[in-house]
Amino acid sequence: MSIPPPERPQDEPTRRYPAVPPAAAAPPPGVAPAAVPVGTAPAGTVPAGTVPAGTVPAAGVPVAGTGGATARVETRLTVETGRFWAGAAATALVAALVGVVGVIVLEQILRIDLVFRDPFGTGSAMSAYVLGGVVSAVAAAALLQLLVLTTPRPRAFFGWIVGLATVVATLLPLTWTDQVGSALASGIVNLLIGVAVWSLLNGVLGWTVRRVPA
Repeated sequence: MSIPPPERPQDEPTRRYPAVPPAAAAPPPGVAPAAVPVGTAPAGTVPAGTVPAGTVPAAGVPVAGTGGATARVETRLTVETGRFWAGAAATALVAALVGVVGVIVLEQILRIDLVFRDPFGTGSAMSAYVLGGVVSAVAAAALLQLLVLTTPRPRAFFGWIVGLATVVATLLPLTWTDQVGSALASGIVNLLIGVAVWSLLNGVLGWTVRRVPA
């Protein structure tokens, strides 16, 4: 005759807990956690304080590993030489055409004798103003490129130099003759050429100047 087993109390309902990821599970008691070799990092991460090769951090951008300090990258201005001098050639053409228009309007239409100095030996006001406009534009372009490469504020220096040179070219005819009308007409042509060179080269610089790492 068998003896029935003693009755057990009814089991409590099973409680459900969220599964613990294997990577986050704690090691069993008495087992030390796996050691990670010194100097290794998980795949896809970049150690703090390093910058990938071939990149230049922008000025004022915090760099990892520097305690939030910003990295100062030295830069300098340069110009795209090909496009800059193409713009300078177009400026020289405009300056020459301004001289042509000035001579046609003042000397041939209004019959005002222009006062000019002819260092090129052409013998005519038309040729003198055309060559003078071309030489002025090329010289101003060379000066502007030099200022961009050597001075901290090239636009300001260029504006002052070209502006003062234009004023001198405008006033010089008054010292060459006693005929005020002819001197003023010649000065106006010089003024228009100077303004054209200054404004066009400033625009050319705006489209061709670049800031690169020093």
